[in-house]
Amino acid sequence: MEILGNQSRKVLLYTTGCPKCEIIKKKLTVKNIDFEEVNDKDEMIEKGITQVPMMEINDELLDFVKANDWINNRK
Repeated sequence: MEILGNQSRKVLLYTTGCPKCEIIKKKLTVKNIDFEEVNDKDEMIEKGITQVPMMEINDELLDFVKANDWINNRK
C-alpha cells in the first residue's frame, strides 16, 4: 500500500514472471513502492487481462508502458 498524502493506493502487479514483468517488479522494489504480486491466471482472465505485466492501482489497470510511466513519476 502506497501512501500519498491522505490517500493510500493499493498496487497489484499481475505477472507471469516474463522479462517485462521482472522489469516492473524491479522498478517497484527500487522505488520502495509496496505492491502485491498476483500470478493467478484465472483471476487475470476474470479481469479481462490478456497481456502481462499489468499493474492495478485503485481499480485502474495500467499496461507495461503506463505502469513504467507511473513508477518513473514517483519520487
